Amino acid sequence: MLFAGQTALVTASGAGIGRAIARKLAREGAAVVVSDIADDAAAETVRLIEQDGGKAAFLHADVADADQVSRLVPFAIETFGGLDLAVNNAGVGAMPAPVQDVERAAWDRALGIPLTGTFLCLQEQLRHFRGQGHGAVVNIASLAGISATPRLSPYGASKHGVVSLTVSAALETADQGIRVNAVAPGAIETGALESLPPEDKEGYVAQIPMRRLGRPEDIAEATAFLLSERAAFITGVVLRVDGGTEA
Repeated sequence: MLFAGQTALVTASGAGIGRAIARKLAREGAAVVVSDIADDAAAETVRLIEQDGGKAAFLHADVADADQVSRLVPFAIETFGGLDLAVNNAGVGAMPAPVQDVERAAWDRALGIPLTGTFLCLQEQLRHFRGQGHGAVVNIASLAGISATPRLSPYGASKHGVVSLTVSAALETADQGIRVNAVAPGAIETGALESLPPEDKEGYVAQIPMRRLGRPEDIAEATAFLLSERAAFITGVVLRVDGGTEA
């Protein structure tokens, strides 16, 4: 197992990509702290992990709230004896609109959770990892953090920020036994895409060279690789998992 004897924290792991990551890390031997604001969904993630024979515990945390974020690392230490791995996955979508029509509340929400939330979590994680001399982090970014996102500027701005934060943190901690990377998913078959009309889904698929939507498990596999010792000489990377879209 890749993570036997280690503890991982996965934010927004009540469903979708976060749940797939949490289950993958648990299958690879990690004890997993499941964090979300959706208590029932997170409890289901814990149940699924335990059903698979893994170990998990849930802590409610809104990553945009610094006080709630500050409880995550201590909870991992108290529950499982430490923290070795972290995945910052929390994010929100946005209603499509041109820049001039974006409402301030939509802008603040889009930056407050994916960007500020990742920043707050990363601060706590890096302080802990620096103290123990090792740790690995994966931030979940997006293709929207690499290329333009017309009509989705708040979302794109937040994910560009996550990418910048990732590479800056990676360089600052590279000599401290800490690695910080990001995964940039393309179109993934989660709740938002599943709810689209068939013709709209077909439009997404038509833009993907591999001619299929990604699965949450695709992101989980890439994340597990970057967290593992198989990626021991990799830091500051933004790994696209997009079926060839960006290429």
